[in-house]
Amino acid sequence: MHANWISAIDRAEAHAPYLARSLDRLPDLTELLRAGEGEQALRRAKLAGLGASEVGLALRLEKQALGLVLAIGDLAGAFDLSRIMRELSAFADRALHSAIEEVIARRVGNREAGTAGFVALALGKHGSGELNYSSDIDPILLYDPSMMPRRARDDAGEAAQRYAREIVRLLSEQTSEGYVFRVDLRLRPASEVSPPALSFSAATSHYESSALAWERAAFIRARACAGDIAAGEAFLDGIRGFVWRRSLDFGAIDAIRALSLRIRERYEGPLAPAPGFDVKQGRGGIREIEFATQSLQLIHGGRNWSLRLRDTTSALAALAKAKLLAEGDAATLVRDYRRLREVEHRLQMVHDRQTHTLPDGEALAGVAKLDGLSGSRQLLDELTALTERTAAIFDRVIGVDEANHRIPHEIGTGFIRKRFATWRDSGMRVLRSPSAQAAFAKLEPQLVQSLSAAPDPEQALLRLERMLERLPGALNLFRLLEARPAVLAQLVDALSLAPPLADVLTERPQLLDTLLDRSAFALPGKTKKIARAMRRTERGDAYEQKLDRIRILTNEQRFALGMQLIEGVHDPLAIAAGLSRLAEASVRVALEATQTEFAERHGTFADGELVVLGLGRLGGGALTHASDLDCVFLHTNGSQTESDGVRPLSRTLYFNRLAQRATAALSVSTTRGALYEVDTRLRPQGSQGPLAVSMAAFARYQCESAWTWEHMALQRARVVAGSPAAEQQVDVAMRAALTRPRDPEQLRADVLVMRRDMAMHKPPTGPLDVKLLRGGLIDCEFLVHAVQLREGLVGPPQLGRAIDTLEEHGWLPVGLREHHDALTRILVASRLLAPSEAQVTEAARSALARATGAADYDAVLARIDEARHAVAAAWHSVFEERLELT
Repeated sequence: MHANWISAIDRAEAHAPYLARSLDRLPDLTELLRAGEGEQALRRAKLAGLGASEVGLALRLEKQALGLVLAIGDLAGAFDLSRIMRELSAFADRALHSAIEEVIARRVGNREAGTAGFVALALGKHGSGELNYSSDIDPILLYDPSMMPRRARDDAGEAAQRYAREIVRLLSEQTSEGYVFRVDLRLRPASEVSPPALSFSAATSHYESSALAWERAAFIRARACAGDIAAGEAFLDGIRGFVWRRSLDFGAIDAIRALSLRIRERYEGPLAPAPGFDVKQGRGGIREIEFATQSLQLIHGGRNWSLRLRDTTSALAALAKAKLLAEGDAATLVRDYRRLREVEHRLQMVHDRQTHTLPDGEALAGVAKLDGLSGSRQLLDELTALTERTAAIFDRVIGVDEANHRIPHEIGTGFIRKRFATWRDSGMRVLRSPSAQAAFAKLEPQLVQSLSAAPDPEQALLRLERMLERLPGALNLFRLLEARPAVLAQLVDALSLAPPLADVLTERPQLLDTLLDRSAFALPGKTKKIARAMRRTERGDAYEQKLDRIRILTNEQRFALGMQLIEGVHDPLAIAAGLSRLAEASVRVALEATQTEFAERHGTFADGELVVLGLGRLGGGALTHASDLDCVFLHTNGSQTESDGVRPLSRTLYFNRLAQRATAALSVSTTRGALYEVDTRLRPQGSQGPLAVSMAAFARYQCESAWTWEHMALQRARVVAGSPAAEQQVDVAMRAALTRPRDPEQLRADVLVMRRDMAMHKPPTGPLDVKLLRGGLIDCEFLVHAVQLREGLVGPPQLGRAIDTLEEHGWLPVGLREHHDALTRILVASRLLAPSEAQVTEAARSALARATGAADYDAVLARIDEARHAVAAAWHSVFEERLELT
């Protein structure tokens, strides 16, 4: 080890002017390093700023000392790459925190002021603990105006901007002792127009409504690193749904791929390692490894928590463990990523500059020798082989053609055959056995023909590839597709046209077996019949096996309903009703299984039961493939105070725990996947209230404390799990709340304020967002429920039937039902065929028109426009307010 330290110092002095100067300026540390006392030198480096006259100077002194020790330890092989990056990132945390404390204390004149309500979020390599040797940091600065320390006469927003500017100056300013970090705030929301620090509410609004795809990728690695850490972590928890989508999101990989291709197109350096090659942005470089990793994390991390890792190498290992990336590919990327980061560090050690570009001539030879190599040729040869490996893996993951670096839009049979050859040559797992190769060879002509004729050949090919990569074997699949050309055609349609179905197939290709059943294109039967099928488990089956049975049948039926929509077999309204019956059966049977399992330990209440109230689209019987389940849990009243089990619970605790278990039974993923997202925020007092409330408390709340919007939501509520007696109790409570007299003017004012607030905070995402567009389904719902409340009318929960009733009484214009149904058809179809409403492919446009009975996509848009104008006219007739239809 001692010899390595000496060699490292010699190389630094000969080939890295910045390190050579540091060795001269810090003789005490140099002596320790020459003696091989790396850990002692590191401890001393962290104390280098102790006793400095001011914070900026202390941080600069620590940075110099830390940079020297880490660099020499790196070159000596004493500190591995992970340790280097972790120490640099921890110093960045300390520096940011010290800067925040300093600028706040200086402004308010109190050294004990603290940092409450002001936080720095670390993104990029700082967030993941992977900072490089001479890195910028890219924090986002957030504040809570009600908590942040400031002078009494200071405006909170102005104070926050002052703090932000001073933090940047303190860290970035070049002095005689250098700088601490270059600070780049451009990753903040809408950086071109927003102030340097944003309030938590402004940032939340951005990420919930208008954030871009690259921001999702950036937040994979985000963490609160300085200031009010607890507030920062709470903010990140609040926007977790923005980053990690529960439904598999192939839109994410498309966005990441597009960004990567733009970077490739803009990159002007050599394509292969040579002077001028960028080890970060060049083909096969650091960024491509990160993009490949993050794209898979974004696609699958919503359901698989184990993938939610910040650092690249840990994420790659998790992807391999989850079998989302071949183990060999993951190991190659980890090894080559580490090596590229080492080379990046060598480049930056020379002059302490944030560079990633290979120099030329003697400078390149100096970098190679600093690394311990013989010269430029050895370094270039190593990097050439490395980047070819990583680029090939990136191309497979992202889905670009190795020759042209992208899949052409006009995809032909020749390209498809070439891609198939690549699968065989690369040793794709499912094509390794001779029998699988023979079966694939027999299928290949049909597959080429089907893919080339697909509505979206590019997507179909990429998704088929990903599906096959996840399978342990595909021999039976190949034989099935060869024997059943109709199933092959349906598979290609699903992969081309319906991202949610493609996602499901990638996870569970066995769902294709569903299409072999003659009843695959029949609508589901009544809820009771579906529930009976879900209950058919073997005697003695464990609780988890019962939940798996529910998941198997539900996922099969949802997939079949999706195929029916693609193929135009049934009206989307019938599909929505079928999805609702399926969900209702799932809720009933999951609750039954949970009650049985819960009773084994805690017993039951002879005079009580848990009741599930369905609201929203579940209550209205019109779910889409993307719908959550809006549920409220109630328990009936009774005199028994404690359950009769071996571990008895009080009544309130019993039913709340049972409700938690029932929610988990529906939403937690098992080996058979997950079922639904369950949203319980519509319960009394929202997320602040107990999960399950007594029937009496529910009735009292609805009559005495509920807001107008809660009564509007209650108009579509119905019992989806519970006895007839309990259902009658719920109906009585709801009727009492919904039929009480109201002030029409106050009701009108409440409704208009609510709708304006919603329009401000949740704008539509595109021309197909028939839910949020003004004149769309939200306005339709507000109209119906407001009139129902005004007239003291209860239900029916199905919105279409409710419109019929109101039209019959003359309370709504005749014909509104037709427009509501048209918008609902488009909503149901678009949630499956065009889940990214802002970007609708030509294939999706055609499929959407076919599913909704329109001549073409222009006719779909015209139908939306017609319906919106009809809703707007009804809105004006009821509320005497004109809607602006943009």
